[in-house]
Amino acid sequence: MKLQSKYIPLAATISLFAAMSVFGAVSYTGFLSAQVFLNLLIDNAFLVIVAVGMTFVILSGGIDLSVGSVVALSTIVLAKLVQHLHWDLMTAIPLVLCMGTLFGAFMGWLIQRFRLQPFIVTLAGMFLARGLCYLISIDSISITDEAYTVLAQTRLHLWSGGPMVSISAVLALVVLAAAVFVAHGTEFGRTVYAIGGSEHSAVLMGLPVARTNVLVYALSGFCAALGGVVFTFYMLSGYGLHAVGLELDAIAAVVIGGTLLSGGVGYMVGTLFGVLTLGVIQTLIMFDGSLSSWWTRIVIGALLFVFCVLQRVFEAGRKPGV
Repeated sequence: MKLQSKYIPLAATISLFAAMSVFGAVSYTGFLSAQVFLNLLIDNAFLVIVAVGMTFVILSGGIDLSVGSVVALSTIVLAKLVQHLHWDLMTAIPLVLCMGTLFGAFMGWLIQRFRLQPFIVTLAGMFLARGLCYLISIDSISITDEAYTVLAQTRLHLWSGGPMVSISAVLALVVLAAAVFVAHGTEFGRTVYAIGGSEHSAVLMGLPVARTNVLVYALSGFCAALGGVVFTFYMLSGYGLHAVGLELDAIAAVVIGGTLLSGGVGYMVGTLFGVLTLGVIQTLIMFDGSLSSWWTRIVIGALLFVFCVLQRVFEAGRKPGV
């Protein structure tokens, strides 16, 4: 039973997602169609990518409040390069990804080198990135580049005449698969879990704690920048007000996905189901038609309260066996 206890948060998340899906199927015609479920992934692909980076940070026992602002900064830098400076996509996108990675790595270095609180450092990063957006442009920059719009609007049929997925959804699944491998199949991933469990113990074990702490935030910055690229596929614009509050959605998805805020326990697949659960809530409200969209936030807030309490109960249950 002790071996299986670590799967309890993940099982709770999947059960919640299944229960909501069954409720939707019983209550609304067409809710269980393949395209409706694929739309959950299509509409939330950027959130999946950002939440993957956030999962690594929270697994290590940290937090990253800058991701929403980095997404916005990535959209406006990309729009400026492509639309105004006429850069090629194959040059502009890698530059934006490098920018996000370096931004995250710098915050990770500050946290590790000066033993600062991640909350404060990433909060400063959030203000800095959002402010940089308005130095570039105070207005929205529309992207009308032909190659970009074609890429954004491309849809792939799963089979002839069947449901469709976007490039963004495929990219999100690739990122998720890579994250699963990194988390469970590499030294880096095992070190992240060890740091989240006990950083002091990880140091005594001779694990590369300092390097890993920096890399975790670099990875989060990369995912935020990639999420920004994907976000431009939806909006076809760059704007300083894009992705306001996205960091809170990402944290909510990770927590609902079963990752403990104290670190050391969690799964990337759980984060996917956390994002899909947020999407199902929104879809249920949309199918109902009579409820305000603000009910989405109310339900998510209630779920977070429940999952935070469950995390405390789960942690209390684990202590005697440690």
